[in-house]
Amino acid sequence: MTGESHLEPYSYRRDPSVPAFDDARPIFIFDGKCALCSGFARFLLRHDRKQQLRLLAAQSDLGEALYCHFGLKSGDYDTNILLFGGRALAKSDGSIRVFELLGAPWSIAALARLAPRSLRDALYDWVARNRLRWFGAHSVCYAPDPSDSHRFVG
Repeated sequence: MTGESHLEPYSYRRDPSVPAFDDARPIFIFDGKCALCSGFARFLLRHDRKQQLRLLAAQSDLGEALYCHFGLKSGDYDTNILLFGGRALAKSDGSIRVFELLGAPWSIAALARLAPRSLRDALYDWVARNRLRWFGAHSVCYAPDPSDSHRFVG
């Protein structure tokens, strides 16, 4: 999956393999075992002052079902997904949109759209391929602090 999914918005609602869930707010799906991805999830919890984003570990039943729905390989979490308005944004498109949702000063990341998507996604893929070697992995999925549990799906 590159950029934005070409599936109809909210198509996952009609997919019997995807459990029903509240999708009223944007949902950031991340590799819960990857130290870099879990660190980014913690960053989002700290900097999403309006608490717009909800988080979901890809290793959960719902996360896995959504990855499969959007044509991503089961168990291969090399891209984060942002569900926004019923659409899936992946790779650099999803990451840029997440920073925009955080507001200033993070929204300046939107300037990255000036670079061609192929270049942005090549950089994203390079980091994704090396993230576990560079940053490590946890033996269990990231679990939120109880005070943040309302910001997670599932």
